[in-house]
Amino acid sequence: MSDPTYPAFPILTFFAAVLVLIPLPWHLQSLNAGTCLFMIWTAIACINLGINSIIWHSNAIDWAPVWCDISSRIIVAVAVAIPAASFCINRRLYMIATIQTRHRAVIIDLLIGIGIPLLQVVMQYVVSGHRYDIFEDIGCYPFTYNVTLAYPLSVVWPIVIGLASAVYCVLTLRAFSKRRAQFSEFLSSKTSLSPNRYFRLMALATTELLCTTPISLYGMILNLTASHVHPWISWEDTHSNYSKVAQYPALLWRMDRSSVIGFEMTRWAPFACALVFFAFFGFADEARRNYRQALSAIAKLLRIRTFYSWRSAPSKVESLPSFVASPLPPYTPSPSKSRFRLLMSSSSYSSTTKTDSYNPSLELPVFEICKSDLSAQESIPETPSTSSSHTFILSPHNDQISPMPSGDHRPSISLGNLPAEAR
Repeated sequence: MSDPTYPAFPILTFFAAVLVLIPLPWHLQSLNAGTCLFMIWTAIACINLGINSIIWHSNAIDWAPVWCDISSRIIVAVAVAIPAASFCINRRLYMIATIQTRHRAVIIDLLIGIGIPLLQVVMQYVVSGHRYDIFEDIGCYPFTYNVTLAYPLSVVWPIVIGLASAVYCVLTLRAFSKRRAQFSEFLSSKTSLSPNRYFRLMALATTELLCTTPISLYGMILNLTASHVHPWISWEDTHSNYSKVAQYPALLWRMDRSSVIGFEMTRWAPFACALVFFAFFGFADEARRNYRQALSAIAKLLRIRTFYSWRSAPSKVESLPSFVASPLPPYTPSPSKSRFRLLMSSSSYSSTTKTDSYNPSLELPVFEICKSDLSAQESIPETPSTSSSHTFILSPHNDQISPMPSGDHRPSISLGNLPAEAR
């Protein structure tokens, strides 16, 4: 019977391992031990299960005994490592919510997140009936002799850690509701967490708690009800045939519905943890910033222009040619200290020609009205000669502008009669 999840399962698990490790660098900078342990253990679990599904696809042959020794112990360690990492996260969130700072918090988290999984491997060896099992399409799998001593030494610990994590989660919510006013100030001054990251960590730990603890509880109930629980006799009795390697074809183990449920839940649980973690932290602001930096570095090595570099590059759109008429020297007003002067570009005005072709030099007259230095004129008292509007003669032939003598019989253009655009 072929595996219906192949090759999707190994591809997805390898992809999940990469996704969950992407936010690792900036979490290492913040010394968030629980989150880093969660990412590392989840990635190790995904890679281990993905390799097993490839090597033992459609076969149950003992190809790599040394690898199976390592792989089966990894499965044992991960069973408590991910709940222990979630426990460290909830513990740290509780310390922050209760405004506590401990200098040895990172060391304690490392002892919990690494020490408990290693201790679990040792305790599981006490009740390990033989070396390991090989299941077709699954790969190497640890064997725990179903004796009474196996439950306190190995089976129950993921549930105990999950319940302790749940207690910390409830206490965190209770403490946060009481100290909401001091919470943001404490985060900004004493920790490297932002409120947004704090609540994402809380959501991650709660989601993991709601998923892994029921799975562990279901596995324990399955062991108690599906098979007979033997009494513990002695070390020699349990390890009498320890070098044995049991091999099970898929046709055989897939006939048992409980075995299929147990194996598939064990295989897909790390993949689900990786996706949940990436959903909470893979789209944050710091994550997008690091994605851009990584993409730019890779594109620089490959000499590829990315979208971000294209967007930040200066525009090279050519502008249309512009025609600028060279102005005459500025007009010097008469000693009468008039408040305004009228300037006109000589090259912008020309007499009407008879040609029909376009000539850039043929432009309409351009008038510019500039205020003179009013600060110098404010001290001059107004006299009838300076307060009256000044009149100028515009001569397009000699490009001169001269004041017109007073009189009402000559054609003139006064400032008061100019259009609004020329004022």
